[in-house]
Amino acid sequence: MIPEWLEKRYKILWDTFQGSPFRFEAAAKILKEKIHDDKKQINVILSELRKKGWLKVKMDTVDARKKIYTLKSKEDILTETFPLKKNSLTRGELESLLKGAADLIRTRVDYTFILVLLFYKRVSDKWAMEYDNAYKEALEDGLSKTEAQGEAKNSMYHDFDTSEELLWENIRKQPARLPENFSKAMKILADRNPELKDIFDNADFVQFTTNRENTEILRQLVELFSARSLQHVSPDILGDAYEWILRYFAPQKAKEGEVYTPREVIRLLIKILNPQPGESIYDPACGSGGMLISAYQYIKDQSGRDEADRFFLYGQEANHKTLALSKMNLYIHDIRNAQLLFGDTLLYPKFKDAEKTKSFDVVIANPPWNQDGYDEVTLKKGEFWKDRFKYGFTPKQSADWAWIEHMMASADKAKGRIGVVIDNGCLFRGGKEKAVRTGVMNDDLLEAVVLLPEKLFYNTGAPGALLFLNKNKSKERKGKIFFINASKEFRQHPEVRKLNQLGEKNIQKIVNAFNNFTEEEGFSRAVEMDEIKENEYNLNVTLYVFPEEEVEDIDVNKEWRELRILEKEIDEVDKKIEGYLQELREEN
Repeated sequence: MIPEWLEKRYKILWDTFQGSPFRFEAAAKILKEKIHDDKKQINVILSELRKKGWLKVKMDTVDARKKIYTLKSKEDILTETFPLKKNSLTRGELESLLKGAADLIRTRVDYTFILVLLFYKRVSDKWAMEYDNAYKEALEDGLSKTEAQGEAKNSMYHDFDTSEELLWENIRKQPARLPENFSKAMKILADRNPELKDIFDNADFVQFTTNRENTEILRQLVELFSARSLQHVSPDILGDAYEWILRYFAPQKAKEGEVYTPREVIRLLIKILNPQPGESIYDPACGSGGMLISAYQYIKDQSGRDEADRFFLYGQEANHKTLALSKMNLYIHDIRNAQLLFGDTLLYPKFKDAEKTKSFDVVIANPPWNQDGYDEVTLKKGEFWKDRFKYGFTPKQSADWAWIEHMMASADKAKGRIGVVIDNGCLFRGGKEKAVRTGVMNDDLLEAVVLLPEKLFYNTGAPGALLFLNKNKSKERKGKIFFINASKEFRQHPEVRKLNQLGEKNIQKIVNAFNNFTEEEGFSRAVEMDEIKENEYNLNVTLYVFPEEEVEDIDVNKEWRELRILEKEIDEVDKKIEGYLQELREEN
């Protein structure tokens, strides 16, 4: 990528000359007319374009003292930057491509347009690959070329019902009509494939390009993605690339209120909950799908793809745009055993069994912390409120325990396990929250509380906590709550200077302590309910586990000697200053 000022001049020159040769004088004339560049600047502009590889230069055969310039097209530039390898695209190469896309949009354009284009390119490239495979099989079965072509277009051979005219390569043939063609193609695809409606309803390219600058950004993004085929990219690599975009823009989106749960926190949750093939998992605030995908990947890593496909994923999300991100994310990861639905979970849970909420083996979430507006009056307007909020109602200013109650009501009665990332304040706040907390603990449902390090999250410096609840606590854990103070278990974030991160050693230390139910001074402790009751049901981890402060050994004699040396140096400085002041007084 090149600086914005230089790219602007490249565009002016390209609009004028395209790939035709031109001389210095012609470039100087057009740039002076368009943006009043001084003739002295032209040499710098042409030189910089040549250094960046965007301009070819050769000597003028008529006048050897002069040069002939030819601009390279954006397509040629991108192809040289990301050379095509038909059957291979590494994680690093794909991330490099996406970094180029991120540089193009900078902070001017919503990053979801990158994700939608990546998704559409994957759908198109995969359709083409599926077509080729089906065509070859049809020929081998004895069909004629014409018959094989017709057979290969049948939707039964493809993930989605589409057609050749809607494929990426055909849309990009008309650069001037990209917005209209993409919008038309996405509408047709959504009509033919209702499961894509949420995705494409949130990508209006016509509206997007009412800004002329965005029209050029779209053209460049299309050229960028066109430089590489996504046919043979593994779902793991493509999925990691999708996650890379979410992570890359997380600091910016956090300022707008979007929440991105660090994948290290999710891994910790999943390892402790230990989901198994054949089980179901439910995220009532699924966001971009990170928790569901991580749970699937956990089983895949443990037992293989076939077993992971026997693991059933469910999610609900109240934001249409975020639900679209989640659906794309699952497809990009090639995860099909999932059902995601739109709606306000606290009022209208979408997963039901007759007249109650559906039950799941594992329930996991990072719900909105301290969500406003869900007091008793509001929650009683929701479905199944008597079953879901039997421990009481939350105050208007924080729905933390309402989310936890819903998750408990959604967990299987016999073996349901729950893991939630929540604001640390819900552990000790009084009033209505204390009443709910008391009921949950008296029923011996809370298994463990983990205090996280501070500065793990992009949207807040608060430490946060993990709560683990269990409908079937083991005998040794009954009547107790296991507290882990992991506030010191972090490393410096490798990419964001102001953030911390859970390292693999930190994660494994916490998991080992939980699984083995081991106590360690200043780190972990199993606490009897009687002690918690004495503390008025306060779950503040530091009440029960407090890390010992490291005491520094002090060499008194050494410190005394150093102090005497400092005092001597200060006396010498004072004498010099007094001498300077005396000289000034004598001069005056």
